[in-house]
Amino acid sequence: MFGEISALTTAVLWSGSSLAFADATKRVGSFYVNMTRLLFAAVLLSLTVVVFRLDVFLKTSQFSYLIVSGMFGLVFGDTFLFRAYRYNSARITMLLMSASPAVAAVLAYFVLHERLSAWGILGIAVTLAGIFFVVLEQSGRSSVRMTISGAGLLYGFLAAIGQGAGLIFGKMAFNEGPINGFVAAAVRVVSATIILLPVAMMSRHYKKPLEVFRNDRRALRATIVGSILGPFLGITASLLAVAYTDVGIAATLIATVPIIMLPLVRVIYKERLSSKAVIGAFIAVAGVAILFLM
Repeated sequence: MFGEISALTTAVLWSGSSLAFADATKRVGSFYVNMTRLLFAAVLLSLTVVVFRLDVFLKTSQFSYLIVSGMFGLVFGDTFLFRAYRYNSARITMLLMSASPAVAAVLAYFVLHERLSAWGILGIAVTLAGIFFVVLEQSGRSSVRMTISGAGLLYGFLAAIGQGAGLIFGKMAFNEGPINGFVAAAVRVVSATIILLPVAMMSRHYKKPLEVFRNDRRALRATIVGSILGPFLGITASLLAVAYTDVGIAATLIATVPIIMLPLVRVIYKERLSSKAVIGAFIAVAGVAILFLM
């Protein structure tokens, strides 16, 4: 039960971070937000480990698995996720990312030998059906004719593979022995930052970030809030989720982000929710209930 609750908590946190990052990205661009959020999260997680004197003495294999998890999820996955946003709409990309539970479940079957019961498979299928229903319906409401790019579809699918593989390696680290969630997240985020920052600096796409955010304080505030909700608390909760339940179930519950965002968008942006969107939300909730009750 703790794993399922952690997964749903992750979805709530990532829903909030998505709104914050979307606002910041519109103001200063995706590259600045993507790199800066990792830097903020790395500092916050490192301070948490030091201040609370958390146990950082992990097995070599655990460090290795967490570093590889960060490379797949944050370096590989998130890089292609932001590339996908350049070619296709956020809703189409979100739809592709909803495939990550299936990717994670298949990888868990072959790598971790996890087996889902018939009820587990049904719960995943129902939850994904609700997500697909909502995202596709929301896409259909757009008054702008959307063109779907083949490159964007490829990048979105690669991002889903990255997220699924990242969860698998995170699970493998926890299988080696107990790890504090914040320590695991710190290793994952810091290692990804160490890899990405030199690349960002050498590519000259991350020039004068202090000046950029000094000139747009709203983008800075949104990025800080998103960093706290997403890479700091969200990644920690996601690692706890895969540690205490099957990867396929955790990934499915985390994938309810599009559903959880509906009431947030209604409250924050005053958007009117259609009956189809609400029905899709109820379908997804029914799938979540099956996963809890199986």
